[in-house]
Amino acid sequence: MKNLRETCIDFFKDETTKQDVKEMMKPIFSMIYNEIYIYIWIIAIYNIFFIFLILALFFFLFKLLQKQNFLYLEHFEK
Repeated sequence: MKNLRETCIDFFKDETTKQDVKEMMKPIFSMIYNEIYIYIWIIAIYNIFFIFLILALFFFLFKLLQKQNFLYLEHFEK
């Protein structure tokens, strides 16, 4: 006697069954996508903004460290 797992595996081995399940799930996935796509765009824009912010902070930190290093060297040259 087959257990539930083996029965399900045998059920989904058939190509027509796979296609039927995919066709039944398409409207559900489409509805879910239509509800959350705006949030996906907001997250993508936030990530791009965050990357530019991090790059700007690295740039300013690099400039600050260069300036500090210059002042440090200038102090010991005198």
